[in-house]
Amino acid sequence: MNRNCLSKRLGVATVGFFLLAAGCTVGPNYRKPDLPVPSMWNEAQQKGVQVRSTELTRWWTSFNDRLLNSLIERAVRSNLDLRIAEGRIREARATRVLAAAGAWPTVNVSSAYSRNRASANAIGSPSQNGGAVAVAPSGATLEQNFYQTGFDASWEIDVFGGIRRSVEAADATLQATVEDWRDVLVSLLGEVAKNYIDLRGSQRRLDVTRDNLKAQLETLELTKVRFQAGLASDLDVAQQEAQANSTAAQIPTLETSLKQAAYGLDVLLGSQPGSLWDELAVEKAIPTLPPEVLVELPAELLRQRPDIRRAERQLAAATAQVGVATADLYPRFSLVGTVGLQSVSASDWFTGRSRNWSIGPTVTWPVFDAGRIRANIEIRNAQQEQALGVYEKTVLTAFQDVEVSLVAYAKEQERSRSLVTAVAANQRALAMANELYIRGLSDFLNVLEAQRALSLTENDLAQSQATMASNLVSLYKALGGGWQVP
Repeated sequence: MNRNCLSKRLGVATVGFFLLAAGCTVGPNYRKPDLPVPSMWNEAQQKGVQVRSTELTRWWTSFNDRLLNSLIERAVRSNLDLRIAEGRIREARATRVLAAAGAWPTVNVSSAYSRNRASANAIGSPSQNGGAVAVAPSGATLEQNFYQTGFDASWEIDVFGGIRRSVEAADATLQATVEDWRDVLVSLLGEVAKNYIDLRGSQRRLDVTRDNLKAQLETLELTKVRFQAGLASDLDVAQQEAQANSTAAQIPTLETSLKQAAYGLDVLLGSQPGSLWDELAVEKAIPTLPPEVLVELPAELLRQRPDIRRAERQLAAATAQVGVATADLYPRFSLVGTVGLQSVSASDWFTGRSRNWSIGPTVTWPVFDAGRIRANIEIRNAQQEQALGVYEKTVLTAFQDVEVSLVAYAKEQERSRSLVTAVAANQRALAMANELYIRGLSDFLNVLEAQRALSLTENDLAQSQATMASNLVSLYKALGGGWQVP
């Protein structure tokens, strides 16, 4: 058997060994944690709440507000936070390609030309006393051309799975980045709805405050007439004037809240502040609540909430990084080869005699690194433990969000019903206090107290109606609604 044949067989055997050994992957294999999940929500027995599987992709349509629907659709198209999250996805995709490229050979092509001149003193022949003659031998050429072209290739055989673990980590990171985009989307939908509800709530409270101010100014005029007629004191006029101005002082604060909500919607939709004012300035009612709210089972929350899904993927990525670090403990096997043409003359550059090549395996194994590799493994293990803790905390926080949102939504409805009754009672009380005062059967203080009570309860009722709607938005957000589970 000639040497060429033996060399080829050894090369094939070496590659075959590497490919068989490539099935070994160091580091822990990832398994999704099995966390305890409650069978039912503690606050699910609230009035107006029903627990069963439901579709939460377009939860905002349950408010039956066409402008709200339009604002959310525009926000999804133009929001800057979503655009930033999309950029992170593209970055993660490119990073995944970069990690996967390590499993493939790299091939480079190069070509070069140079003209060289040798030193005449370096080419001389030795003298009798052991020195060198500083004269070039007869016929020696000191200057020559050098032509070179060819390919060089290298391939690191992933024997212990370090590259495969890197790809696994990149895949999980990419998936976590997609879940991050979905989490931004869920937050965006909730923020648009809440800002819109706050705006309508401020408009409603402004209407209530202006109506009360109008009534109080009418009472002030009546009190002034009675004072001029000697039927009331100057104290009554001063007290009513103070009451009216106290009510008027609430209006600038409410107008500020109104503009803040409007400008907040502008930014959420990616537009200049004030762009939506013509649409939003038209007064409309606070979005109405659906007669019944459908809530998913706790087990389904793990699939629905993007932040939980993101934390789980981050845990998978951290687990894979342990394998990447562990692979550094083992030797690295590579195949390196070159093939090309070299000549000192352009005329025979591309002839068979100009061919040159080399091929062979290389092995590198860190013998001493002062504990760097093992310290890096310890870092990756600690990061994996942290990722597990973040995942467990995210799940618990999600359950807490739903429970709190359920009780807040239900209890605010109870509060609103009590306020409706209180407003009706205060309206009757004010009517009676005015009538008794005009007849001279009651002190003016009763009128002032009835006005304050009515103004307070009407304002609280308007705020409660907005809070109920906002609490429902918080519940949908806590459930992870706003995107489709794949």
